[in-house]
Amino acid sequence: MTVDTRTRLLKDIRTLERNEVFDSVLPDAIAVHGELAGRGVAYKQLPAVGLVVDGRGVTLFEAGGELRMRSGTEGAGVVAVLAEGALSDLVQDVQSTMGLAMTAEVKLIEGNISTWIAWEPALRALLDGRKVHESGDVTFVDLDGRALDLDRVFTINDDREEVAHFLEQAGFLHIRGVFEEHEMAAVGADIDEWIARATPDDGASWWAETADGASQAVRVLFFYDKSAALRELVHDARYQWIGSLTGGCHVHRGGGEGLVKPLGIVRGLSDLPWHKDCGQGKHSYSCSGLTCGISVTGADRVSGALGVIPGSHRANTMATGRDPSLDLRPRMLETLTGDVTVHCSDTLHRAHPPIERPRQVVYSGFGLAPIPGDEVKPDPRYSAEARAKLSSVQDRIAAADNESDDRRYRASRGR
Repeated sequence: MTVDTRTRLLKDIRTLERNEVFDSVLPDAIAVHGELAGRGVAYKQLPAVGLVVDGRGVTLFEAGGELRMRSGTEGAGVVAVLAEGALSDLVQDVQSTMGLAMTAEVKLIEGNISTWIAWEPALRALLDGRKVHESGDVTFVDLDGRALDLDRVFTINDDREEVAHFLEQAGFLHIRGVFEEHEMAAVGADIDEWIARATPDDGASWWAETADGASQAVRVLFFYDKSAALRELVHDARYQWIGSLTGGCHVHRGGGEGLVKPLGIVRGLSDLPWHKDCGQGKHSYSCSGLTCGISVTGADRVSGALGVIPGSHRANTMATGRDPSLDLRPRMLETLTGDVTVHCSDTLHRAHPPIERPRQVVYSGFGLAPIPGDEVKPDPRYSAEARAKLSSVQDRIAAADNESDDRRYRASRGR
């Protein structure tokens, strides 16, 4: 089996100038994938998008079943102003439409952030040849060709081929009883210790707010380095069995984060909405990694269980938020202490907010082994500085949006 969907090499990333993108990269892509991208734009009923860099603008739009490009941005439903480097990153899938918003590298002067993000699948169709997902594209079958039971829960003693096939088809796993309660207690104690030691400006934690304005630490960054209990578990044969499901394609490189899910959070990156882990960009360079959630306290419907959308890793759809037209139905993975959930890095998932009791979970996963001959360098998006700055990402996304469009929207809603 394989969940390796990489189509680009990191060593090929280079700085593209504005005119090269507008006069060569985009026209060449339209010549190859214009019909495929145009079909996606028409299916999603996207308005034309304008791109403005250093005073020059172009507009991408669908006509006659094909994607086309014209000079200027007049009539575009959404217009994004970018620096030359941001445009270069966008067309090479280094950063996505959302990734540019999260790093304050785009400013919308027409339309809104939702429409800008909705263009991402169409851009990937144009630039990477990935068909925009349409209803019915993804189906699920087991090894015998029968309908796959998407509610199945596995153990590490189950048939490896069946488990691997389920992961390939559904994009997630729920594995029961990987670790013992006393092992989880040790990890939980380390989370408690480092949450208590966190400060808002330490660069090693994320913070969130409750309705009364109280701030609290909700995520310990670099927890793998801080917790000997976690390091012991992720190198244990029980955990390594998960990474071996793909036949050696995935490796654990260290790393892990400890999370608490408190009650009553209204702002901050605690209960994340639907997203793919590749939503900031680089899907074509790194997907799919395996993100593993170790259930320190277990999670059910009232304590913030993980939500997943089966098959979404096989769908070129919005990577941030859940497209209302998506025909794939979500599942909630209700875990016990010591269970492990696994999801592909491009599987849509979310953190449901706890409503009766909090929970603890640790995320530490497996990445794809480098492609032979590629040049792998540290991704600046995952540096200590970049990870720490994500605590304020909602403010940067809001700043990227079009204020005039937001005012019109609020006026139309009587606000």
